[in-house]
Amino acid sequence: MLDKRQFYIDGAWCDPVAGQDLDVIDPSTEEACAVISLGGAADTDMAVAAARAALPGWLHSDPAERLALVKRIGEVYAERAEDMAQAISLEMGAPIDLARGSQVGAGTSHIRNFIKAFEQIRLVEPLGDHAPNDRIIREGVGVCALITPWNWPMNQVTLKVIPALLAGCTMVLKPSEIAPLSGMVWAEILDAAGTPKGVFNMVNGDGPGVGTQLSGHPDVDMVSFTGSTRAGIAISRNAAETLKRVHLELGGKGANLIFADADDRAVQRGVAHCFQNTGQSCNAPTRMLVERSIYDQTVEQARELAEGTRVGPASESGKHIGPLVSQTQFDKVQDLIQKGMDEGARLVAGGLGRPEGVNRGYFVRPTVFADVSNDMTIAREEIFGPVLSIMPFDSEEEAIAIANDTVYGLTNYVQSGDGARRNRMARQLRAGMVEMNGKSRGAGSPFGGMKQSGNGREGGVWGIEDFLEVKAVSGWAPEAE
Repeated sequence: MLDKRQFYIDGAWCDPVAGQDLDVIDPSTEEACAVISLGGAADTDMAVAAARAALPGWLHSDPAERLALVKRIGEVYAERAEDMAQAISLEMGAPIDLARGSQVGAGTSHIRNFIKAFEQIRLVEPLGDHAPNDRIIREGVGVCALITPWNWPMNQVTLKVIPALLAGCTMVLKPSEIAPLSGMVWAEILDAAGTPKGVFNMVNGDGPGVGTQLSGHPDVDMVSFTGSTRAGIAISRNAAETLKRVHLELGGKGANLIFADADDRAVQRGVAHCFQNTGQSCNAPTRMLVERSIYDQTVEQARELAEGTRVGPASESGKHIGPLVSQTQFDKVQDLIQKGMDEGARLVAGGLGRPEGVNRGYFVRPTVFADVSNDMTIAREEIFGPVLSIMPFDSEEEAIAIANDTVYGLTNYVQSGDGARRNRMARQLRAGMVEMNGKSRGAGSPFGGMKQSGNGREGGVWGIEDFLEVKAVSGWAPEAE
């Protein structure tokens, strides 16, 4: 079993001051694969103090120096790609091919895209021709607490750490205690890339412990959190005591609107996206809204696709979905499947229990419900498992009403051959992102939501700007620039 009890503070690995041991569980086997330490207040204080001490030097460093560091991080990240993939697969159950591809690849693309985005940001610029001696200066917000989830570890770590570094911020990263091994590899990468002492620090811990200590810490200037809406609300309340900036990427309940003129692969795309990463994605299209004229055939197609979805251990190569991340998540998904049945949804595939022939590991059956109404629990709550809810609609107006009838507003999807209709839908859907006809958003596109899906944006120029403060200066001496 791996011993990963140490934290990375002030440029060195160090033993916990007030830590408690916690086993990391391999979700494919339900056996402990590593032990970490959950930090205490003394550990959090040490990490924040190191970040605070390093802030003046890093905040006012040459932007070219910061850019060069990020480029070195990208190079080391590429060298450690297999180590990272193995860590992610082991800790949270991503099948190894998914871990090597999309999971590790998300970090690669974010690093690359932030490098490009940084070239577009003007850190010092004139206010305008009317005020030749005024300047707008953008500088890092300060010490940042970065709290990341277990479902897409490097996607979220790179979306926070890289723009914070480029902005001139120093930071303390708290990865999910459920999946901390990738965070340890990440800290090794930043150390090998030559990150200055104190600029990046990492402390393992849980939400009530280190998470709460960071979000309420008087020497932390900003909290960037990705996770559940419930936890985001708690962080906001705690952070309000010190009026720090709070950036939240929270839950979702994506609607996928499939019209009768959609292409032949629309349903297949929707089911595959819903089940990807075993349904553990905040932007998963978990509500499939289908025009009534093609409803019955869509339900049948979704049933066939779900029954053809293979489930297997994370260590195996191949196109399959792995286990859920934990016993807690397994129990939650089982409870919600039961509620779907109890509330009258028609179960057409999957259901309760593990797949046939599986008696250990947090594996669940890919599940499809039809005849779901939007007031059912499975249509309201984020399930975070491979569970699809299908419901019919008769008109564009009804589809929009159903899609928007949720507390969430992260990602919605539209499938239609009518370009004018797609544009109408994109304008009317209340979500931070709308993806249509299977076309992924482009590099540097901002990721984020509305309503209880959070605030702020990650990725591209927007992702860097979230870590910058705006300073207005008058009396600037242009001749001294």
